[in-house]
Amino acid sequence: MAMKKELLREPILYYIAVPMLLLLWPLMIWLVYLPNTAKSLERDQRLYTESYELAERILILDPDRRSYGSDKKSSGFDFTVAIDAAARKLGISSANYTISSKPISKSSRQRSRDCQIVINEIEITRLAEFLSNLQMTWANLQCQRVTLTKKEGLPDAWKVDLTLTYYYQ
Repeated sequence: MAMKKELLREPILYYIAVPMLLLLWPLMIWLVYLPNTAKSLERDQRLYTESYELAERILILDPDRRSYGSDKKSSGFDFTVAIDAAARKLGISSANYTISSKPISKSSRQRSRDCQIVINEIEITRLAEFLSNLQMTWANLQCQRVTLTKKEGLPDAWKVDLTLTYYYQ
């Protein structure tokens, strides 16, 4: 123990150790960090190209996505507009559903608004597309409850009762 303390007090140690560390630092940069940075750059460029191509394909399949962001900021969220747009896109008649929304409620953390939708007759696949379209367009919209009632005499016809909640930011 005493030997360590004496060694730390020797100035010759610092005359040797400090220059060695200063020489080791650029060597580490040149041998380790620069090659890793080059690999990371190549990987990031490849991911950028792949994601750009994917975004182009998405916009070809759904060109309306360009306007989603601007609509949300300018007009805010409205259940009637959002549900009508999703229903129109799938060919669901406005006479086939009713919408009733509640006023905005404030909890301690954030504001939200609930809405009840009753669709008189719809097929399961069209219902899944309807909900998927709504939630893809409006990320803060959550489906709280779905109640399905089978229509008698029809193979794939259901009455649907949905409760949706939109969380404002």
